[in-house]
Amino acid sequence: MRHTISVLVENKFGVLARLSGMISGRGFNIDSLNVAPTHDATLSRITLVLNGNDTDLDLCTKQLRKLINVVEIVDFKQETPIARELVLVKVRADAGHRQDLFGLVETFHATIVNKGADAFMVELAGDETQVNAFLARLEPFGIIEIARTGLLALKR
Repeated sequence: MRHTISVLVENKFGVLARLSGMISGRGFNIDSLNVAPTHDATLSRITLVLNGNDTDLDLCTKQLRKLINVVEIVDFKQETPIARELVLVKVRADAGHRQDLFGLVETFHATIVNKGADAFMVELAGDETQVNAFLARLEPFGIIEIARTGLLALKR
């Protein structure tokens, strides 16, 4: 089962290494990991998407709470967060298919951030379902390269 958790930590050296080591030591596979500073320069938010069962996740969050630099943990299993992901996609854009690509970009409210002679760079921010649907629709054009941020989430 997939779980999304948000961990607010002190912005100090080695915190991410201890946190990820503890999670992998509990047998979780990290599907997505995002770390960024918050509005407070002394704190960072780590958003994790993990695979594992509920019992193991409960044990994992209890162990996380014991880590010295952890300030707060939010497990989103009880509520639906606002969750978004950013994706950059380099996609083939030959002359015969550019209009179709423009239409797809408009349909998904994406943005073309770079136009080359034979490829476009497209940016989309949305929930995981929207990002996956967009990528599936881009497949026939020929995806050259993808960069995804991983999930970001905050409680409502």
